[in-house]
Amino acid sequence: MKRIFSVSLLLLGSLQVFGQQDAMYSQYMFNTLAINPAYAGSRDVLSTTALMRSQWIGVEGAPQTKTLSFDTPLRNKRIGLGVQAFNDKIGITNLTGGFISYAYRIFGEKSTFALGLQAGASHFKADFNSVKLGENNLDYAFLSNIDQVLLNFGTGIYYNTDKFYIGASVPHLLNNTLNNNNVVVTNAMVARQYIHLFIASGYVFKIDEDFKLKPSFLFKGVKGAPIQLDLNANLWIKDVVSFGVQYRTNADVGALIEVQANPQIRVGYSYDKSVTKLANFNSGSHEIMLRYEFGFEKDRVASPRFF
Repeated sequence: MKRIFSVSLLLLGSLQVFGQQDAMYSQYMFNTLAINPAYAGSRDVLSTTALMRSQWIGVEGAPQTKTLSFDTPLRNKRIGLGVQAFNDKIGITNLTGGFISYAYRIFGEKSTFALGLQAGASHFKADFNSVKLGENNLDYAFLSNIDQVLLNFGTGIYYNTDKFYIGASVPHLLNNTLNNNNVVVTNAMVARQYIHLFIASGYVFKIDEDFKLKPSFLFKGVKGAPIQLDLNANLWIKDVVSFGVQYRTNADVGALIEVQANPQIRVGYSYDKSVTKLANFNSGSHEIMLRYEFGFEKDRVASPRFF
């Protein structure tokens, strides 16, 4: 049963005719550049974030995602630049690529509004020849592999104050096809990269000098898939450690912990547990985040940053 489920996962995850395609993160609030180019430079220092996610532990071919990003404002602070690299492996498919992000920032008295653009490329591979169908089984969909370079670009907007943020983005605007050109298929069978819409927001409530509550959400929408909403609540203690809970609609519940080790280093971990029938086949998902901020200057960051 486990092997049958794994093969089903490979087909659905690799062809991706309809459904969510962009990599999923539980710690999206710490890795915003991955979904919104307008975030570039918003932390006012050169910042780098690494994230690794292992999803559905125990399932053969389950998603494995790695990202590394850098972003910084330029000297005039109105322009933010970012670079990100990623690898997303699901079963027989592997997607590796990178994007360059540009943000133009407009400053208010205590707020910032940014417009962002990004452009990049990814290398998509699907090793259909590795799928063992049996001696007497022949399926033309598995006769040849897919090996493509996909160019794309995206856009986003981002508004923030010291206590609040909201952003909307479409990271990929081109509907690239993912089929092997040597295989004849009908238009209905063509696998594509579909446009994804992300809307994220959060707020920091000060309870007292030692405790702050930070609720946040992430809305995800894509053609052919149910709308998904991530709801989070994190409790910060003395601006050093944070404990949080998460609910992803029709998918998972999770727990998060974040530690501000010093003004430059932040570490985060999350654990998700499926609330659907997938729970019968996996022991949960793990995600680790590490952020390091270079050239930290007290006069540039007056207080701890929560997003």
